[in-house]
Amino acid sequence: MGKFVIKKTPSGGFNFSLYANNMEKIAVSSQIYTTKSACKNGIASIGKHAVRCIEENKIEDKTLKKVESQTCPKFEVYFDKAGLYRYRLIASNGESIAMSEDGYKSKSGCLNGIKSVSVNAPNAEIIDESIK
Repeated sequence: MGKFVIKKTPSGGFNFSLYANNMEKIAVSSQIYTTKSACKNGIASIGKHAVRCIEENKIEDKTLKKVESQTCPKFEVYFDKAGLYRYRLIASNGESIAMSEDGYKSKSGCLNGIKSVSVNAPNAEIIDESIK
């Protein structure tokens, strides 16, 4: 089971990071939330959407010459500015809610990151470090 860690940003907002069982950071929030409640709603959405995307094979690979578009929710695989593979999770409403913090050298590594999110996010413990 994974762990979400909520932190307060210098601007007073909230964000989160998702850690796998081995404490490797596998995803971060794609946005700054104005309230802790909204941040927790984003966390709940990740667990729900990530599992659905894996079950329905909704991974849109933007690294291919011919991209097969998927409806939301979906994971998107893309190249970052350094030419590394990254992923982001797009919610049903079309907004990005989580993404890989670091790039991957291989597509298979990136896909393993996506699978790790779908395994670790549901029922993950939530640790609130914003109150420290």
